[in-house]
Amino acid sequence: MTEPSALSRSVEDYLKAVFNLTERGEAASTSAIADALEVQPASVTGMVKRLAESGLLEHVPYRGVRLTERGIREALRVIRRHRILETYLSQRLGYSWDDVHDEAERLEHAASDQLIERMASALEDPSHDPHGAPIPTSAGEIEATDFSTLADAQRGDEVHIRAVQDEDADRLRYMEASGLKPGVKLHVEERAPFGGPITVRVGGASGHAQVIGLDLARRIFVAADE
Repeated sequence: MTEPSALSRSVEDYLKAVFNLTERGEAASTSAIADALEVQPASVTGMVKRLAESGLLEHVPYRGVRLTERGIREALRVIRRHRILETYLSQRLGYSWDDVHDEAERLEHAASDQLIERMASALEDPSHDPHGAPIPTSAGEIEATDFSTLADAQRGDEVHIRAVQDEDADRLRYMEASGLKPGVKLHVEERAPFGGPITVRVGGASGHAQVIGLDLARRIFVAADE
C-alpha cells in the first residue's frame, strides 16, 4: 500500500461497499450494493461490468460479485485511509465518535497514502478505529471480524462489545448515551419473544438495565467473555 491509487472516488466507494458486503464470504448482490451506496440498481449493473472488465471484481454465478485479489488490495487501501482518518480526528482533533465517519468519508479520497502513513505513525499505528473496527495494516492485512451480534446472544450470556456500525450519527449518539461502546461488558438479562427487544445490564450483571431493539442489536458486534 505504498503507491497512490489512480481509482476514482466512485470506484473506491464501490470497492469498499463490496468488501464490507462480502467480508464473511458471501457474494454481493446488485440490490445489496445499491442499498449500501444508495443508488439505483441499474447504475450498479453498469459499474459492476466496468469493474469486472478492469479486473477488480469477479462474478459468482447466480449469486453476485466479489472482489479479486487486486480489488481486495484497493478496497483495503481505502478502508485503511478511512479508519486512520477517523482515529486521527478522534484522538488528535477532538471529534466525537458520531462525527468522524462522515468527515472521514469526505477526506478519504483526497488524502495521500503518505499523509495517512504519517498520521498512523503519529498515532503509534493504531489497530482499531473509534468504533472498534480493525484498521488494515500498511501491508494490506486485516484482522478477521467474524463476530456475532448482540441479536445472536441468549439470556444469561456475558459478552463484551467488540465494534459497532458507524454510518448513522444519531444511532451512535444514542449508543454513547446508553454506554454501548467498544470494550463495555454486557449481561443479557432477557429476550422478548418473536423478535422483541433485548434487555441487557450495561457494565456486567450489576450494571444498569438497558432495553435494546433488535435492529440496533444487529449493529452491535460482541464476543463472549471468557
